Amino acid sequence: MKRALITKLIGELGKPYHEQLGIDLRKGESGEVFKWFIASVLFGARISETIAMNTYRQFERDGLLNPRSILARGWSRLVESLDRGGYVRYDFSTATELLELSDALLRTYGGDLNRLHEGASDEADLEARLKEFKGVGDVTTNIFLRELRGVWKKADPLQQEHVFLAARNLDLVKSKDLRKASEELKRVWRANGLPHKSFVNLEVALLRLGRLYCRKMRCGECPVRASCER
Repeated sequence: MKRALITKLIGELGKPYHEQLGIDLRKGESGEVFKWFIASVLFGARISETIAMNTYRQFERDGLLNPRSILARGWSRLVESLDRGGYVRYDFSTATELLELSDALLRTYGGDLNRLHEGASDEADLEARLKEFKGVGDVTTNIFLRELRGVWKKADPLQQEHVFLAARNLDLVKSKDLRKASEELKRVWRANGLPHKSFVNLEVALLRLGRLYCRKMRCGECPVRASCER
């Protein structure tokens, strides 16, 4: 029963954001990891997914997917790229953040986020190191590490509340304690996981389900309504 539910859920909602953007994280290559970092910074603001994705694609067109090209672009031209992507609400602050984090990454880790991961002692230290970058807080760190789960061995962020909201509604987890619920969800995946998919697919599917349907109580439109326990 749970296998069938997970199959439908992932089929409907489980494509990770990095895959939607054409970023290949499978081998953990430095350039691809940085691309996902930039995308995560864009997703991390209080702005729509569509605008964040459009802005990332604008950066792609403008060749702004490595720290040196971002620094060479300069603040005013970064603002132009952000505005063309529709990121007008946070254009000034985000341009400043991107310049400062690119400079810090080059100075501290030679521009390679894999070196940051290698230098971290554990999951908590990894998160703390990421948050040292200008403008990178809890939300951006969670987004970034979520889709590096299974690629970076120390990437194991706690799932967002929307994930647990959807998982409880589908009776995939029962605990109200977030860490216990996280372990429950991982056990469900180990017992019912799909070949050629990963826990990230389930996590992303539940995130979308929780945010787009459960939180807004759009039950009639929910793609897995028949399995809901509400």
